[in-house]
Formats: sequence, C-alpha cells, structure tokens
Amino acid sequence: MAEFDPTRRAIVAGAALTGAAAVTGSAFAQGDQPSNGDAPMTQKAADFPEPPYPQQEQPWPGLAQKMNPRPDHGEESYQGSGRLKGKRALITGGDSGIGRAAAIAFAKEGADVAICYLEQEEPDAQDVKRVVEDQGRTFAAFPGDLRDKDYTTSLPQRAVDEIGGLDILVNNAAYQQWVPGLEELSDEQFDQTMQTNLYAMFWLTKAALPHLNPGAAIINTSSEVAASPPKILIDYSMTKAAILAFTKTMAKQLGPRGIRVNAVAPGPIWTPLQVAGGQKPENLVQFGSSTPVGRAGQPVELAPLYVALADPAFSYSTGQVFGATGGDPQPGA
Repeated sequence: MAEFDPTRRAIVAGAALTGAAAVTGSAFAQGDQPSNGDAPMTQKAADFPEPPYPQQEQPWPGLAQKMNPRPDHGEESYQGSGRLKGKRALITGGDSGIGRAAAIAFAKEGADVAICYLEQEEPDAQDVKRVVEDQGRTFAAFPGDLRDKDYTTSLPQRAVDEIGGLDILVNNAAYQQWVPGLEELSDEQFDQTMQTNLYAMFWLTKAALPHLNPGAAIINTSSEVAASPPKILIDYSMTKAAILAFTKTMAKQLGPRGIRVNAVAPGPIWTPLQVAGGQKPENLVQFGSSTPVGRAGQPVELAPLYVALADPAFSYSTGQVFGATGGDPQPGA
C-alpha cells in the first residue's frame, strides 16, 4: 500500500480489474446510482468512510477492533452465493485486513477456513472465528510467527488435519514499517520484512504443494507499490515486486499440474498494517484521498477478487495480476 502523496493524482489503470469484476459477480447490494458526476460505484460504497480519518497509532501488529473507523471486512456487507462450496482454504494474516476479508468471503461462499496470525492478534482472530462458524463452516486457528520455518512449514499439514484438506492457499501476511531513508533502515527490520513477506511465502508454498491437487489455487497478495514504490517503504516495496515474480514463475511451473497461481495488487486499504507503523501517522488523516475514488479502500472491497481467483470457474487465468487500487496505477499483468 503506497504512501499517501497529496500532490499526486493517479490515472486510472483498470483493464485487469475490469476483467476480474466481470467474474466476481454481485458481492454487494447494488443501489440506484445518483446521476451527478460524483456518483458512488455502488450504493454500499457510498457508505464507506472517507478522509479525513482520525489520527491514530497502534503498536505493531495492531488490531482491527481498535481502529477508528473500524474496517469493513464483510461481516455484514458481503453476500455469498456458494461459489466455493466444499473447498478448504489456508490464509496467512487471516485475523484482520485483507486476509480477514478473504476468510469471511470464503466462508460465506461455502469454504472451510484455516488462518494463521501472530499471538498478539488473537482478539481479532476470535472475531473471524465467530463469523466463519456462524456460516456453518469449519474453522481452524494457528497462532505463530511466520519467520519460524518449522511453524510455517507445518501449517499445510495442520490445515489438512483440521479442515479436511487444502484447495486454496492465500499468501497474504506482511510486515510493513516506514522509514525516512535508507540510513534508518536497520538490518533487523530488513530481515523481518524479507522473512515475513518472502521467506514465509516460499516455505509455505513449497510445503503446501504435496497437498494441492489439480484445480487448486494459490493467491499471493502483492501491492501497487511493486510498480510505484514510495520513498518511505524501501524494503516492503522490494518484497511486493518479488511476489509478482514468484507468482509468474510458479504459474508456469504449476500450470501443467492444474494448479493456478495469481496475485492481487491492492492500493491504499484501511487495515491495521497502516496504523501500526506502515504509514507516517500524519499521512493517515488523508490516507487514500489522492486516488481517483478519493478514499482508502475497505478490506471487503478486495474480497470478490480473492473469491474469483479461488473459484474453479476462473480456470484459464494463471500468472495474472489483478488490481484493486481505487484507480491508482497498478503493476502490469
């Protein structure tokens, strides 16, 4: 997610998003559109909060339930239609933000869900558990640190044991901390970013492969910063670009095995990642306002993309990058 820049007005780069939108279906209720030039894209979108947001900070990793306003992960707003009935999904960082929105949407589409998250995020994870189980789906929770190789490589087998199999892997968890310049980027932060964002994805995907059958899907979370890195997110932007390369190489390797691999590239999304050191606190007040949409995205607005990429109906799309950036430029497919 890019640093907010009040002087930048981005051009709309929506070709990939438009194609994905045709597949995602009607996840939100559509209302009558106002006829003026500032019409919201859906009636639900008109209700999403806009800048200015209250200035706020949390210690890493942050909790969604302490944010103001609280993010919309689809607890009430996402409407499922059974598109993932019988599927089993493992989602990293599934306690909050985009991962939580994917977990909730998958459950509402009929999938059983396992998530992993840091122990400090247990309160948010319990919120996810309640929503998933309210849908009548099986839920499994695996607290731990993805920088621990033994923990990370154990997750696929644990998911199989707890939810009965593995059809969908979402590599979503990330570490993001802003720094004013390269001189302030410590070896410790650099290592933590690389280990969380890249090593964990490598370990987890490799460990998951023996459990993935033809028709399975891997979805990796990249970012618009892979193409337009802000100066304060050096290490984070590096990893998000690398995720795109990993996605495309894995798509080539795994295509003959019937396993699809795609990436989602979000723009500025209202999640704990931002308020827990991911952005300068003073930038959060106007976070996302420079996008053509004029606000930060809500996690639930990413959920239809993850559902589409997990849906077997998306069978001819692999090695692709799908943006949800509010109109900001996105990495090329």
